[in-house]
Amino acid sequence: MRLRNVSFLTGLLFALCGLLSVSWYTALSGSRGDVVDIYQREFLALRERLHSAEQENLRRSKELNLVLDEIKRAIAEKQALRDINRTWSSLSEETRLKLWNVSSSKNVLQLPSIFHHLPHLLSREDSLQPAVHVGQGRTGVSIVMGVPSVKREVHSYLTDTLNSLMSELSATEKDDCVIVVLIAEMFTDVHRCSPSLSRPVDLFPLSFYLSLFLTLPPGGVLCLCRWRSKQNLDYCFLMMYAQAKGTYYVQLEDDIVARPNFFTTMKNFALQQPSEEWMILEFSQLGFIGKMFKSLDLSLIVEFMLMFYKDKPIDWLLDHIMWVKVCNPEKDAKHCDRQKANLRIRFKPSLFQHVGTHSSLAGKIQKLKDKDFGKQTLHKGHVNPLAEVSTSLKTYKHFTLEKAYHGEDFFWAFTPVAGDFLRIRFFSPVRVERYFFRSGNIEHPGDKLFNTSVEVLPFDNIQAEKEALMDGRDKTPKYHRTEDGFIRIGSFHNGVAEGVVDSSFGPLEAVRLTVRTDSPVWVIISEVMSFLHKF
Repeated sequence: MRLRNVSFLTGLLFALCGLLSVSWYTALSGSRGDVVDIYQREFLALRERLHSAEQENLRRSKELNLVLDEIKRAIAEKQALRDINRTWSSLSEETRLKLWNVSSSKNVLQLPSIFHHLPHLLSREDSLQPAVHVGQGRTGVSIVMGVPSVKREVHSYLTDTLNSLMSELSATEKDDCVIVVLIAEMFTDVHRCSPSLSRPVDLFPLSFYLSLFLTLPPGGVLCLCRWRSKQNLDYCFLMMYAQAKGTYYVQLEDDIVARPNFFTTMKNFALQQPSEEWMILEFSQLGFIGKMFKSLDLSLIVEFMLMFYKDKPIDWLLDHIMWVKVCNPEKDAKHCDRQKANLRIRFKPSLFQHVGTHSSLAGKIQKLKDKDFGKQTLHKGHVNPLAEVSTSLKTYKHFTLEKAYHGEDFFWAFTPVAGDFLRIRFFSPVRVERYFFRSGNIEHPGDKLFNTSVEVLPFDNIQAEKEALMDGRDKTPKYHRTEDGFIRIGSFHNGVAEGVVDSSFGPLEAVRLTVRTDSPVWVIISEVMSFLHKF
């Protein structure tokens, strides 16, 4: 019985072991099958991604080929456009405008552009390029100042205006601004319009003006309307050119003078505005002088001006822009004025004064003065060495040379002729390190000295001749000596004479200004300064 039980248990144990072996083998076989399936799926997925990448690469290659084809086509079209320029010019303005719309856009909508307002520009490929451009291409400044200028029949104020602006700018301020001068002549010699000024100068393309000969506003005087319309186009061209150069744009004229520190005053006033709603900051109450705009607003202003440049002067057009932007036709004029006051903000006192009397419109005389500019000093005094002053010029009223030398007033005299002089003879010899003379003043900027030399008389003439008049081993004259012993060391440029006195001259006995050619105007000496040598 016991043996039978043992046999039964042994058989049962073998059966369990067999069952476990079969189960383990089955599980192991299933696990291997799952791993193979996973590898197969990942391989198929990788293959699919590679196929997609290959397809994407083909698409990108096709796109690049299309871009290259477009570039080649554009180059070919530009070359073809140059070849058929004569044919294009012979087409009517209406036909050219239609062709422009067809070629410039595939859309159904035709977008307005400058060519809709000035369609004659389509006749020239370079119609929006300056005929002459002199400048450094500077951008990224705070303020761009635009100065349009044309030749006046009687007197040009441009040089005086630029000198006034530049003399009131510090070195730091000069780095933060750009002055753009637009020579806006319609018919002129190109070489004459490239003055020897180290400042950006542009000459208007003649083709920009052609529309001035097309129409006349109802009731308008032909000459006046053309002059006014051209002036509006001058402003538009300047604004379009200056927009990308700085943060703010200030419109000026070519017959003004500026207050000291005008640049920093304008910049700070703009930055201190409580909001960005303003459209115009005014730094002068006269005309279009000293008007500041945000460069971002210039596109809107130019577009509005181009639409109505033949119809209204610029100050009226600016008022119309503001009326359109903020005035409600259902409310009264007082409400409109209050709203416009938020867009047009006035700064006092004025920073610019109008000094021209002969307008760019032939035959027009205008004696406009900004009352808010205030009384300006007409001379600048300095402490100079004791001396006796004399002149061959005929003094006007009480404006004597002695008062100018002592800083009490300016010197004013009638028209100089060749050989006239102004002499300063020191009571005792002094060592002068530098000299400075300024002619003209803010009220009479044209009364300046022209072709006038600065001469000194050394106390020890013999030693001065040995040490200073000879330069180098060749003993060539370094300075010119006059017959009466004076040594010529400088001259006036744009109404100012300044320079250094050679230390080898030693103490000076006298300083003299000698007029070398006849002058067409009276003369004013508004500043005399001698920098004494410091021991």
